[in-house]
Amino acid sequence: MQSGLKAIETTGTIDSGNRLVLDDPLPVEGPTRVRLIILFQEEAEMDETQWLQAASSNPAFDFMKDPGEDIYTLADGRPFCDQG
Repeated sequence: MQSGLKAIETTGTIDSGNRLVLDDPLPVEGPTRVRLIILFQEEAEMDETQWLQAASSNPAFDFMKDPGEDIYTLADGRPFCDQG
């Protein structure tokens, strides 16, 4: 390991272009080269809200925006009541 290395802990986001965007400015005069260690959560379980947001913005479901896909109305079918 090189002498004179200093560590800074901060947070950020990987954007859709796979670029790191930091939440706060770094306390380092630049331009200068740095070494990075990136820690991230692997395959975290998504809650329902996150899943719905991901599905609604996924281009794989763009066909659902076609008005021709609206084949049901509130008047269709019968209410379901589970008597358990």
